[in-house]
Parts: sequence; C-alpha cells; structure tokens
Amino acid sequence: MSYAPKDPTPATADALAAARTRYALDDREDYETARRGKVADFPGGQVRLADGTVSYDVGRLAFLDGDDQEAPDSVDPSLWRQSQLVHEAGLYRVVDRIHQVRNIDIGNVTVVEGDGGLIVIDCSSSVEAAAAALALYRQHVADKPVAAVIYTHTHIDHYGGVRGVVDEADVAAGRVPIIAPGTVASFDKHAIGENVIAGNAMSRRAGYAFGSLLERDPRQAVSCGIGSATADGPTVSYISPTDPITETGQRRVIEGLTFEFLYAPDTEAPEEMHIWIPELKALTCAENANHSLHNIQTLRGARTRDARNFARYLDETLVRWGDEAEVHYGPHTWPVWGNAKIVEFIESQRDTYKYLHDQALRLANKGYTPLEAAEVVDLPEALGRRWFNRGYHGTVHHDVRAVFAKELGLWDGDPVTLHPHPPVDTATRYVAAFGRDAILAEGRRAVDTGDYRWAAQVLHHLVFADPDDVEARELQADAYEQMGYQAEGPQWRGIFLTAARELREGVLEAAFATASPDSVSHMPVDILFDFVAVHVIGDRAADVDLRFDVEFTDLGETWSARVRHGVLNARRGASPDAPLTLRAPRPLAAAALLQPAAAGRLAAAGKVALDGDAAVLDGLAAVLDEFDPNFPIVTP
Repeated sequence: MSYAPKDPTPATADALAAARTRYALDDREDYETARRGKVADFPGGQVRLADGTVSYDVGRLAFLDGDDQEAPDSVDPSLWRQSQLVHEAGLYRVVDRIHQVRNIDIGNVTVVEGDGGLIVIDCSSSVEAAAAALALYRQHVADKPVAAVIYTHTHIDHYGGVRGVVDEADVAAGRVPIIAPGTVASFDKHAIGENVIAGNAMSRRAGYAFGSLLERDPRQAVSCGIGSATADGPTVSYISPTDPITETGQRRVIEGLTFEFLYAPDTEAPEEMHIWIPELKALTCAENANHSLHNIQTLRGARTRDARNFARYLDETLVRWGDEAEVHYGPHTWPVWGNAKIVEFIESQRDTYKYLHDQALRLANKGYTPLEAAEVVDLPEALGRRWFNRGYHGTVHHDVRAVFAKELGLWDGDPVTLHPHPPVDTATRYVAAFGRDAILAEGRRAVDTGDYRWAAQVLHHLVFADPDDVEARELQADAYEQMGYQAEGPQWRGIFLTAARELREGVLEAAFATASPDSVSHMPVDILFDFVAVHVIGDRAADVDLRFDVEFTDLGETWSARVRHGVLNARRGASPDAPLTLRAPRPLAAAALLQPAAAGRLAAAGKVALDGDAAVLDGLAAVLDEFDPNFPIVTP
C-alpha cells in the first residue's frame, strides 16, 4: 500500500497564496528557453539498470506536465514552476557543435562535437544515465568516438557516470584524456574522500534532502530544483583524471576546438573550473552560476564553501570573456543565450553571493548569531526577484548560517550553546520538568494554529524522550508535513516530508549510496587507509597494538600500518619486522582491510596472499565498526 500524505491545511493554503505575491509569476520567458533547441525526447522515458530494474522514470513526474496548471496547495508556486522547467527529458541543441542531454538524471551530460571525436563535459551521476545520454546523442547528431572527458568539479553527479561514456582501458592507454581541475591527487582526494569517508552519513542525509525516499507526487517529491530527480540504485563509477588544470589560462586543443580554463578552487566544490570555447563563443561556469541559488553549505553534508570566492571567480570570468560570450551552458538546468543576458545573469549571481557573504559578516560583527542573522537577511528585490537567484538548491537562510560557519566556526557565540546536553538528555529533562501532557498540548495548539515551526521544536522533546510515543510522533509528522508543503527550497521540502514519513512509518531503506564499490576500489592509498581508520572503534582499540604491511601488487607500493592508542596510522614503505604482510591488488586489498574477517576466504581462493600471522587481521576485525546506511534521524 502506497504512502498517503495528509491534506494541506488552510494555514498552508494561506501561506502559499501569500507566497505568490513575492514571485514574478508573470515572467514566463524561462518556459521558452528551457525547451529551446530540443532535438528529441528521451525514448521510453526510462533509465534501466543492467538487470532491467527501472532506475529513473520520466513518467513518474508526468503530473508536472502542462505549463498553465497552477501549483497545488501542497507545493510552493516558485518550486512548482522550477520543477516544470527541469522536468522535460531529452536531447537539446545548445549551439552548433554543443548538445546536452537533460533531465534523465539530476545532472546534464554535455557533448561537444570536435572534428573527429566528442568531448563529454560531465557525466551525470550514473553509468546508466551517461550511457543512455551518449546513445541518444549519437542517434540524432554524430556517431563519433569520445576523444576526451572533462570533469568540471569533484561532485558525484559530474563524474559518477564516466564508465558510461569511456572505457578505462582507453584512458589508461592515453587515448582518451580525462581533464579536471586541481592536481590528480587533489581531485581524487576531494571527489572520493568527500563522498566515501563520510559517505554513509552523506548518503543518508542526501536521501532526505533530495527526496529519494519519497514517491514522485504533488504531495511528496516534485523535483530536486537543479534537476528533476535522483536515480534509484544507480551504478556510480570513477576514473581518476589524467590531465590536471591547475592554473587559470591553461588551454587544451581537442579535435580542432580550443578549451580555455579558469581555475576556481574553493567555490561550489573544493576543485572546480570554468571553461571557455572561443571558436563557439561558449562558456560554462560549472556550478558557480546556475538557475538557482547554490549552497554555501550543503544539507547533505560537505565542506563549507567560500561565498566570496563564488563572487570573485564569477567577476574574473566576466573580465576574461564577458564581452564575447554568446551562450552559457551549465551542468544543471538550461542555457542562457545572448551576450547581454549572459552578463546580466553572471553579474546578478555574483552580486547575490557577495551580498550574502557581506551581510552575514556585517551582522556577525554587530553581535548577531547565525540563526538571528538568517532570520533578517533577505536579498534586495533587484536580486531576489530574479528566478535564477531563488533558493532551489541553497536557500538564503541556510547560506547565511553557512557564511558564519565558514568564517567563524561551529560555535555561534552564545555561551548556552557551548556545552549543551545532547538531544536525548535535553528532551528527557524537558519532559520531566514540564510534563508530557503539557508539552503535547502545546504542540497540538501550535499545529492547530498553523505555527508548525514551533510545533516541530516542542514535539521534538517528546519524541526524543520517548520515541515510542505514537501520539507525539504523529503530531510532529503533521507539523513537518505542512512545513514541507510550504517550503520553496526542494531540499527543505524533501527533509521535512521525509521526516514526516519516517515518523509515521519508521526508517525507510536507502535508495542510493555515494560510497560505491568502484569509488572505494579506486581510492588513493592514503585515502583508503583514512577510510579504514574511520571504522576503528576508538575505545575498543585503545589497548591493542596491531602492526601489518600491505603490498599493493598492482601499484608497486608497500605501506605499513599500525593500530595503537585507538587510531590507525599508515605510511608509505615496508616496516622491518611486520608480523603480517597482505599482498593484493588495490581493489582486493581494500576489501580485505574493510572486511578483514573475509581475508582468509580471499587467501584460500588465491586472490590475496597472507605472509605471516593471519591472526593480526582477526584483531583488526575485532576493532572495526560497521555503518548502517539506514540509521535513524527523526528519532534517537
């Protein structure tokens, strides 16, 4: 039986009616530009996994069809509009020699046609989507080999589909370069490290934020804002870059076209770059300029970005190419055509990030805390009324708080937050002090009067003091649900609506994991040991002393490792007297290190070699933790 959310309340209907007055709903230009240049629909509307399972289905969002239909009372009208614009899947001509496949994944696949081959810029998040995109392009435009792949930055929805467009053997042989920002070591570190070392937590949080645990429905998930939806169970791949871009002004001539790069680190990603193709007068600022306000701090969890750098590199882009650009295409949403509109777009995005940065720090210097500042900062009308500055990915509220986090750290400056009790202890004390019935009554009063934000806060104490309190859970779910209906930001919507569903139904099984087997098996060795290290249960390992070497037979490297004082440290080079040496290619070494209890079976099968005391691995297994991808969020 499918999940059935409740009706929007009159208070929500009133809130969304008021929201309509804030938006430029009479501005319909994007409906034309989002569909400009469409060459072909996506045949069948489905992306399937190797076993035939549907991973992505355009038809699940068919309720968005029809430009003239008004947003229902369960969706903010601005979000409804954006969701319609990022819904229509297919192949689009950007300009001569540049096409994009859009809306069959959260990210676009951009294909540039060179004289004798194709240059693929970003690969979406899954092998299946990337392969389907390239097949659609070849069917309708040019059946040429891939000559190069370009990653614009280190996020999974830009490299995850790489094996769908290129064979690793061609990359290893030097026939197909993979161009990316930063050194190879730095790109690997940030792409794999960010998505794997904290990947279990990130995937769980992303499931909330991107609505992947919800059904596609006007009362559940309507879009991801910068893309239509995420895939279910996709194959996420990774191949390390081979051609690094580390300085602005570097160029590559590929199949008769010039690609000039602006290196923009510490912006939307730790490693990112803008690309200019002068022959086509075509520009991309990657995700530093979007049809959406971006995150300064992602809700899925990642390193906090530098809002000032967004503005700085967008301005440098204008200085370099602003007078010449005739099209700006991005890895999400649709292009901007015409020099005047491109300049206006980039200037407005630049000023938006600069405004958030400067106003957050102005208020910080006046003594505001992050939450206090977020409550009062809003974009001036000249910026905030522009659709491409609306909060379809980041929001003004959490971006302001993120500027504080970036510049001032975790403490908000209020002594009461410096050493508070943890949530369960706090909740238990609240209930003991004020009584369960009184707190429940206040929560019910808040729900009945449409004060949902307060209701969620009040009822949180009851749920965390007693997660089996069904009445409190149901009431808090009601509050979260209406907050989701009222949210303009799709990630806020996804978080609130998923919270409501899990309060009612219990924890839902994850649909996606960033720590894919391919990512783990391709980890640089130092990051692999870091990943093993975060599995060490510190107090259990505090009194052990385990030493072992790992010879990575495919890399020609040996590393020595030691677990002591509750931590695992590793360094390049063999130790003189290691009790055990594990010999294996990197993928199998990774498997043995992360599941040392299975190392004996791998050795018996002849896949790895164990030279010395195999009991060392038993000791390692005894101190390693396991990560549940379905840990609770709305309950303790």
